Amino acid sequence: MRTQRQVVDFSLRRRALLREVQSGRVGTYEVCDASPYLKSAAKFHGEPTDELCPVCRHENLTLVHYIYGDELRQSSGQARRLAELPILAMTLSEFHVYVVEVCRACGWNHLVEQYLLGRDGLAADGGDSPSRMREGAVE
Repeated sequence: MRTQRQVVDFSLRRRALLREVQSGRVGTYEVCDASPYLKSAAKFHGEPTDELCPVCRHENLTLVHYIYGDELRQSSGQARRLAELPILAMTLSEFHVYVVEVCRACGWNHLVEQYLLGRDGLAADGGDSPSRMREGAVE
């Protein structure tokens, strides 16, 4: 996505946690604790993946995208489909996206990625922001 910025990838933390589970130091009951709301969001708003659950290996993981931001008002904290994010990014100046992977079978869930989206990112990418266009008109 063009306006995506300040990306934080949690794959190292995920690998470390899975190593702890595989070694027996952390129980599956501690990591397979998805709430009913998260499972429901995965069912209705999630994006299916081709990756099997690393814990139960029975079902493919689903990615759920949660959005947060002041401009969202009552919509802040809601799960959204991936296809909706570019539209929101062009409409709003800035909002956070949290991507959570979920196994609907066993309840495994983990924060995969976090990033910012919104129109404010267009100016940072060197796009034509209103202020740059005004500066060009003055010349």
